[in-house]
Order: sequence, then structure tokens, then C-alpha cells
Amino acid sequence: MMVREFTGRHMLAILVGGFGIVVAVNFTMASLASSTFGGVVVKNSYVASQKFNEWLDAAGESERLGWQVALARREDGRIEARTGGVPAGATVRAAARHPLGRMPDTALQFAPEGKDIYVSRDPLPAGRWTVRVEIARGGETWRGERPLP
Repeated sequence: MMVREFTGRHMLAILVGGFGIVVAVNFTMASLASSTFGGVVVKNSYVASQKFNEWLDAAGESERLGWQVALARREDGRIEARTGGVPAGATVRAAARHPLGRMPDTALQFAPEGKDIYVSRDPLPAGRWTVRVEIARGGETWRGERPLP
């Protein structure tokens, strides 16, 4: 049996191969992370952390109301909100936020159009949006967030 000598070239190949694998994995993970990141960022993470429980309580109150909303884009670009369990005479407002911040936030005002249907007065530019909806009626307020492809 012949024993080969371990040379500097062998060590170089091991180091280059090992670091090459690490760099390849890092680039892959970074590209996957940046392509799936929704762009949700807060201006002050400490303040956001202090308000987190308040946000959970508000979400719980909204859930207890039992109100529901589904959003869809119409052919003319306006947004249609179909509600369920919402009392008549409610007001619907929304703020549309582009997930990657490429377009400015857009406030949407809705007008009733038939039973349980509200339609935005202005069209929303095409693209992917996250819409924060607020429905108010008689001192009760429901808040929710819906994606709009």
C-alpha cells in the first residue's frame, strides 16, 4: 500500500472547498430571505415592543365583534369590500401599504353599494398591497389587515 504525502496543495483544496461551501450556503440563504421578506419594518422597535400587548388586546376585541371583510379588486381598479356580520350604517376606511415600500401609502374611503358591499371611491394602482381595514359603527371598531394581490 502506497501512502501519499499530505501537501500544501491538499490543505489549500480543503480550505477553498470548505469556505466555498459556506459562502454558497450564505448567498443562497440571503437571496431566499430577501426575496421572501415582506418589508414590514417599524420605525422604533422598542416602542413597537411596548405596544405589542395593546395590539393583541385590540385584535381580540375585533375578533369578539364577529365582523368579517373580504377584499377584491374591480376591473376599474377600485376595491370592493364584502362584509359579513357588520351592522347597517357602518363606515369603512382603509389604508393600502405596498409591502416593499415602492409606492406611497394610499388612504381609501369606501361608499356603501348594496347590502354588505362597500366600494372605494378611488382606484388603487395595480400591484401587490397590504390593506389595513377599519370598520366603525356605534362606538365599536373592527380593525384587520388583508393582502390584496
